[in-house]
Amino acid sequence: MCAAALVVLVVEDDALLLYSIAHALRGEGWLVLQARTGAEAITHLGAAERVDVVFTDIQLPGPLSGWDVADACRSSRRDMPVIYTSGNAADRRRAVGGSHFFEKPYDAVSVVRACRECA
Repeated sequence: MCAAALVVLVVEDDALLLYSIAHALRGEGWLVLQARTGAEAITHLGAAERVDVVFTDIQLPGPLSGWDVADACRSSRRDMPVIYTSGNAADRRRAVGGSHFFEKPYDAVSVVRACRECA
């Protein structure tokens, strides 16, 4: 692993899923920022020195979706790696080039691998 730990922003409204994937990512020695809404994710993006990868659910509570989070990420950094997840396979319709999609339920090991490949 590089000298600097990977910084992953995880956006998930389901507390159990958020805890589970954040735990798996921290197990790799990475710094994990957690958000339960799109608005909270945008706040993290503005406050963090850096974010290396975003892992976001598409369907989030409130007015902002995971697509909106990805758009905000890529407006400031076009090559920002974004990994999407959803329990609704139809949500793949807006998948951004160079991104990954995991249908729920997903395997945490596969998400960790995708984060590593993206960074």
